[in-house]
Amino acid sequence: MARGARKKSQSITIETVARLAGVSAMTVSNVLNNSKPVREATREAVMRAVAELNYTPNLAAKSLASADTTRIGLLISRDEFSFISSVLGGAVEATTATGAQLLLQRLDVQTPAAILAAVDSLVASGAHAIVLPGLYAGLILSAIKDDRVPVPVVAASPGKALEGVTSVRIDDEEAAREMTAYLIGLGHRRLGFLRAVPTHLIHHSRYDGFVRALADAGLPLDHSLVITSALSFDGGMEAAAAFLDRDDRPTAIFASNDDTASAIVAMAHKRGIRVPEDLSVAGFDDSPLAKRMWPRLTTVRQPIAEIARRATELAVALARSGANGTETAPQCLEHQIVARETTARPASTCRRPPDCQVDID
Repeated sequence: MARGARKKSQSITIETVARLAGVSAMTVSNVLNNSKPVREATREAVMRAVAELNYTPNLAAKSLASADTTRIGLLISRDEFSFISSVLGGAVEATTATGAQLLLQRLDVQTPAAILAAVDSLVASGAHAIVLPGLYAGLILSAIKDDRVPVPVVAASPGKALEGVTSVRIDDEEAAREMTAYLIGLGHRRLGFLRAVPTHLIHHSRYDGFVRALADAGLPLDHSLVITSALSFDGGMEAAAAFLDRDDRPTAIFASNDDTASAIVAMAHKRGIRVPEDLSVAGFDDSPLAKRMWPRLTTVRQPIAEIARRATELAVALARSGANGTETAPQCLEHQIVARETTARPASTCRRPPDCQVDID
């Protein structure tokens, strides 16, 4: 199976990526090697094509083909394209700077068995360390702690600290608390929360931050205004319909990522609900999508590309040091609340903003 997967990956060329992205092969090379500046939209198109084709960017580089090349495996998924695009950018930057090779494995089913099979495939293909973005490390945490993964593992944005696993992340719970406090400070008292699926660690951390902020403000938790959804645009559209079809719909909705937040804004437009006049919407990640949609999205900024870059650098260092996968000190980066055009005070309120750091971008 691993040999077949490798053959499939190697049959994809830089020209194949260029055709799918609608750019030249030179542009693809510039993006992957960070050799020349390109437009953000072009970079996203290239990275999306890389993910779709499961292309291994550095295989064509002869200088990386030697037996002593450090190879870093990275799992990616079809969902959360905005998030994965930034992860790919950070990982490519790190491997390019360190002279390592990046091996990609696309994951279509997010179960522990599927993740372990994908990790095994990467190891069979020569990966000396693995970077697991998002929920993957949490789903196979027991396997990692039991040394069933034979190479070092680094988690990028896992949602919370993972005992026994090196990670690079932000404080998701505190970030969610601050965003909820910001919405409450604007005067919102009826808040909806779009919660990640239970398999994801942020199902707990971001929800816990939301609940803490309500409690701090003396507001009750209305469980009917908490809807669980896949972190995809389609999942967000379904959740948005459930929120907005209510006669007593919330005045503000906080979504667990930007893709689902953008879906809520889209559904509000479809229903003739004005954003932010009739409904405030906030997301999480500050992906490139947040600045491109209209109105521009208020969101929690976590430096996804920087997290992925540092996680990949740690993976390279662990692989080259011969570490057996033992945990190193976790890195927790700063987050920011970024206020844009999708949030405003409810029409009948006049309250001062909350006591937390907010950037207007």
